Amino acid sequence: MVTFLYKTAKVRYNENMKNCKFIKSVFNIKDVILTKIPNVVFVGRSNVGKSSLINAIFNNKTLAKTSSTQGFTKSLNYFDVDGKFFFVDIPGYGFSSASKSTENLWEDLIEGYLLNDIKKLIVMLVDIKIDPTEQDKQMLSFLNFYSLPYLIVATKCDKIKRSEVNSKILNIAKCLNIGPDNIMFCSSKNKTNIENLKNKISTWVEENYD
Repeated sequence: MVTFLYKTAKVRYNENMKNCKFIKSVFNIKDVILTKIPNVVFVGRSNVGKSSLINAIFNNKTLAKTSSTQGFTKSLNYFDVDGKFFFVDIPGYGFSSASKSTENLWEDLIEGYLLNDIKKLIVMLVDIKIDPTEQDKQMLSFLNFYSLPYLIVATKCDKIKRSEVNSKILNIAKCLNIGPDNIMFCSSKNKTNIENLKNKISTWVEENYD
């Protein structure tokens, strides 16, 4: 049975993400929450820091479950933000130890969700320490092909020297064939650029309320 929740909001969103609570985990496409309010979706390779970033945005280390084990997230995890929209944390890609049947199940779930009619902003995370992977390039091609709006965020900037940030961003931009101005960097650990990211998300949510 498909889950319907949160009818179209009549009040426009003008806050800056003050409260967040976990709603549910979805393992099957039939259980995806169908709603007319916006979804902000966090995608990226396994262990890139999606859950840590969600926790940093709300200054709550226990909100989204984190793990050093790759492939830990196996479901779409929904979080209600201020009763106005959803954050959705989806399984990381590129984890080679998962079984083929499990990989296919995850792909069906993720692709089915990303291509439904719900308004979405994709926050695509890449690791600033390393070159974008082939899976990162494939994900970006997927987003561009289906004209899904996205932000690209380079995580873990606290793991490199400040003097290296610009060169790392330029390298990521070159690998992904995009302009460096389309990439922002952040750190979940020391909160670098977290407020800037929140402002970008809030602006998109405001613009996409019906």
